[in-house]
Amino acid sequence: MGKSSRTAPKVAVLMGGPSAEREVSLSSGRECATALREEGFEVIEIDAGADLVARLESVQPDVVFNALHGRWGEDGCVQGVLEWLGLPYTHSGVLASALAMDKERSKQVFREAGLPVVHSVLADKAEVQARHVIEPPYVVKPNNEGSSVGIYIVNEGANSPPKLSDSMPDTVMVETYAPGREMTTAVMGNRAMGVTDIITDGWYDYDAKYKEGGSRHELPANIPAEIEAACLDYALRAHDALGCRGVSRTDFRWDEARGLDGLIILEVNTQPGMTPTSLVPEQAAHMGMSFGDICRWMVEDASCNR
Repeated sequence: MGKSSRTAPKVAVLMGGPSAEREVSLSSGRECATALREEGFEVIEIDAGADLVARLESVQPDVVFNALHGRWGEDGCVQGVLEWLGLPYTHSGVLASALAMDKERSKQVFREAGLPVVHSVLADKAEVQARHVIEPPYVVKPNNEGSSVGIYIVNEGANSPPKLSDSMPDTVMVETYAPGREMTTAVMGNRAMGVTDIITDGWYDYDAKYKEGGSRHELPANIPAEIEAACLDYALRAHDALGCRGVSRTDFRWDEARGLDGLIILEVNTQPGMTPTSLVPEQAAHMGMSFGDICRWMVEDASCNR
């Protein structure tokens, strides 16, 4: 699997990093590192900073487990560094990572693949604050940040456009609001794993996603067989259309009143959370895989040229 014939391959777990999702990444990384040690791997934890290349060259791992989230870790940047160094790594490669992180470009890929997405436009931040760039209700979000950081919902009948925080980028994505239930499906290799219904008391925000008790996960989701089959099918097709590798997670909205027509893809996450409350490990457990099993699978799936 790696450069040496040691019985315990050396795995470097990349975590932390400089993105807005640093804390979640540290949590994912620690959990995965612990699980991999229990699986018998030699594990070195690396908080990815400016000295990342030097750290990797001194450690000389057989495999890099990418537990980074957000920009730099999820958008093709670190994947390019690992390709350059010739280090096998987990999750998606350069192109799929960059495509998935760019919400508007990934939507174009989904449209080409015949997958359902809502209407959206990229717009200048100043313009979005000056007028309604599309008819309400709509959502304003950064085009290339993850995890519900900086999301604005403009309700139907809203008189004024949203006031965006200074931390929002100069160009933002504005998309038609999709009502309904929030559901998600993980893909592992060439298999869609299940459908989880994420039940919250309102918007599924950063806290609901990552804090204990912030949301309730119903697995398997209590939905019609037709909708479950569509989620599994769409998630696998979205994973393949972007060229994802390893594990990904596709998030959906489903408006029950519209049946199958009410099911749309929100986005694909190429670096889904790997913490105890995370959705992918839950779906793996439902399939009979322990947390250690899925971490081991990801290491064994690692490669270059992804």
